[in-house]
Amino acid sequence: MPVDMHKNVSVQVDSDFALLLPSGVYEIKKMEPRSKIRTIILFCLFLAIAGIIGFGYFCQDQVCALSKRAVILQSPDMMAYNELQPNNNNNNNNAGGSTSIALKASAPQNIIANAGLSYEDVLNDDFQFDMDGHDVMVFLHIQKTGGTSFGRHLVRDLDLKRPCECQRQRKRCYCFRPHRNENWLFSRYSTGWKCGLHADWTELTSCVDAELDKNEGETAKRRYFYISLLREPISRYMSEYRHVRRGATWKGSRHWCLGRQATAAELPPCYKGKDWLDVDLDQFAGCESNLAANRQTRMLADLALVGCYNKSSMPAHERDRVMLASAKRNLAAMAYFGLTEYQKMSQYIFEETFNLRFAIPFEQHNATISATAVTNLRPDQRRLIEKLNSLDIELYAFAKNLLFQRFEHLKAKDANFAQRFANLGNIFYKQGVTEFNWDSNIEDALSTDH
Repeated sequence: MPVDMHKNVSVQVDSDFALLLPSGVYEIKKMEPRSKIRTIILFCLFLAIAGIIGFGYFCQDQVCALSKRAVILQSPDMMAYNELQPNNNNNNNNAGGSTSIALKASAPQNIIANAGLSYEDVLNDDFQFDMDGHDVMVFLHIQKTGGTSFGRHLVRDLDLKRPCECQRQRKRCYCFRPHRNENWLFSRYSTGWKCGLHADWTELTSCVDAELDKNEGETAKRRYFYISLLREPISRYMSEYRHVRRGATWKGSRHWCLGRQATAAELPPCYKGKDWLDVDLDQFAGCESNLAANRQTRMLADLALVGCYNKSSMPAHERDRVMLASAKRNLAAMAYFGLTEYQKMSQYIFEETFNLRFAIPFEQHNATISATAVTNLRPDQRRLIEKLNSLDIELYAFAKNLLFQRFEHLKAKDANFAQRFANLGNIFYKQGVTEFNWDSNIEDALSTDH
């Protein structure tokens, strides 16, 4: 009887492999045990993953063209930031002739993940800081930039539907939303140092969301608005020196990065004992691990890009270049920043950016003790301090030009600018003495203040 070549053949296969031969006849071949095949596949997969990780970790930047540092430094908007040069003619609050350079302030999310809404986002026509929603201001407080005064303004001097409730016995205020007890402000005076004493950008962006979830007992989809202050670097450095000389230590700072704290080997202590009381300036400047140098750049940069506090991860010049580029980008992408030397301009920019009003004008202290100390420096000391803070000097020049640019932009949009600017802080029913004297409360002044 002839064989029907078109007849369907059903073969029950367990661990066998059915192969259709050219003649149309099925041949049954015995397979290797499944466990053995699975083992081979897993081993090959392990080798592939190990190869990828090994290549990514050990290869040099010249070979690994797609390294994260290369992405930041070669991105178009970072190139634009680096091209922004300081306009040295801008030396007063009039901000005349500010440089006109188009900047894209909002950086890609893969570079500044969880860094909140940018300045450009805030200036959208339909934007409003929503205290009734889930909007949160996050204050990145850099030491000796005037952040203590600004932090107090935030909790006691804003004209709010529900003012912050400050306690007499503690340096803490409850800054809650109008209709429920949730924080709209994440700062030293509202929530405390939840992410560590003077937490930097790297610490805050990895910490804030979880801390607010813990504090409020629930998860929420929040919009974050990062704000900060910067100060002229040499004056800031001298102010920190004087503060440390009086006994401040900031030992409580975590220096947290990529899931761990910096080790003692990465940040060797500059002194023995409980503090560095009465240290002289040459000793202060001579300690290589002193974080006072270029503090503003470090605190605004994404430290994960440079191996955190492990300085052996790349050459020093490359580390500096990446940190500065990252700090510029993160600063430009913040919803707001101000400069200590331009109080009135900084107040106006804050109020126009967030559509919130302060009940008092910010005070400008041009003649400071630190400024006097700077003028009394020996030439060699001045040169050394400028060298130690070279990144901060470049960052500050960048920030100054960007601040002037934002001021001019907001000024051009404000039909009542002259009246507004002349009457900053003039809210008649809020004038007078504040609820209590903050200066009389010196709790933790040496270790955590300023």
